[in-house]
This record gives sequence, structure tokens and C-alpha cells, in this order.
Amino acid sequence: MKKSKLFALIGGLGIVTLSIFLIAADHIDAPAVAGTTADITDFYAFQGENNNNFVFAANVQGLLPPGSPTDQASFDETVLIEFNIDYNNDLKEDLVIQAIKRGDSMYFFGPSVPTFSGSEGIKSTIDTSTPYSVKISTRDDVQIAEKNGMKFFAGPREDPFFFDFNQYNAVLAGTASGFENPGTDTFAGKNVLSVVVEFPKSMLPGGTAGVNPFAASTPIYNVWVEAKRKQ
Repeated sequence: MKKSKLFALIGGLGIVTLSIFLIAADHIDAPAVAGTTADITDFYAFQGENNNNFVFAANVQGLLPPGSPTDQASFDETVLIEFNIDYNNDLKEDLVIQAIKRGDSMYFFGPSVPTFSGSEGIKSTIDTSTPYSVKISTRDDVQIAEKNGMKFFAGPREDPFFFDFNQYNAVLAGTASGFENPGTDTFAGKNVLSVVVEFPKSMLPGGTAGVNPFAASTPIYNVWVEAKRKQ
């Protein structure tokens, strides 16, 4: 499988509160997958409105103009979206949540122990023992499924990432010394396809304490998302 990935770090006091929220953005930066259905734009990991839950959101296929381009965009049945969770800080996935399109729905599996991890994780197989599904939303028909304390969504959303791409290029070229406040949102009005899962923190073992230099007593989880295309 070919894959692309983005990383984030989340921390919790036990598994009760979320203290760190980091985002990575990729928008068409990965040459091997840029412009394809496996192109990840962003990964978000944060505490839910219900503070007993975590939310993972992966966005793919960025820079979709509104209207027909967004309405005609679709998830790829050959691309597996995999959320990876490392709770013992060995930088290998201990649990995964997987999502893949089948027909007009997105099917979710996990959290479950992966068959392969670390450098072997590229060989991911789908755990079909506990499937959950949600009908893929359209602009006019938003669907959210709930089951066993989890919530699921898949469909188009406006790109939430704020980035002044022109100013960024000017800084790199040496024609600007810094960013403006607030700057111009290059992605304003552009859309992505989002895959979102919300789940109870109680589904995860405790994270690892003593490794966060800013809050040593706060356990953390390393989490990342991958888009893997079937070969």
C-alpha cells in the first residue's frame, strides 16, 4: 500500500481531560499523493464537546471549489483511512481506528489492536469484527451515526485550516520578514472530504507520563493518520 501520514500529539490527565492540541497540515505537499484521493490535507485530534470523549478528524482531497467540484468529489473505495494510537510512547501503533468507503457509506472499525505495527504497519488489514457505518453526507443531507457511545461522520466540509500561502511563499523567498495579522486565508471557501470519529476516552488505556516537557505529569498519546491505497 502507498500511504501518506500526518502526526499530532494529544495529552490527557489520565483519560479525563485533553491538555495539548497540535495540528499538522499537508495540503498538496506530498509529491507521491498530491492531488489524488489519498491526499491528506489535515489531521485534527481534540477533546469533544463531551469532555469524556476524544475526536479524530482526517481531511482528504483538499482545495475543492464549492458547487459541482465538491458535489462530484467522492471517497475512494481503494483508500483506507487509518487513525493510529500509540499509548506507550514507543512510536508504534498500539490501536487503530480504520475507515473505508463501501457503496454510499463509510465503514469504521476499532479501536482494535493492529495485525501489523511499526515499520510493518504499511501492511494494514481491516478488522471486520466490529463494523460501524454512516451514510456519506452530501451538502444537503448531513448524516451522523451513533453507536456504543461513538459518533461517525463522512462527507464534504469547508476547509477549516487558516493559512496565508502567498505570505508564506514571500517569507521563503526573502521578500517578507514575517506573517501579517491576521493575513489572508488562502483556503477560505475551499472544501475537503472529512472523516470524523468521536469515541469515549475510556476505550483507550492510560497514556505515557513523564515525556511531555511542558507538563511532565500529564500522560500523552501519540496519534497519526494514514491514507493507504490498496495495491
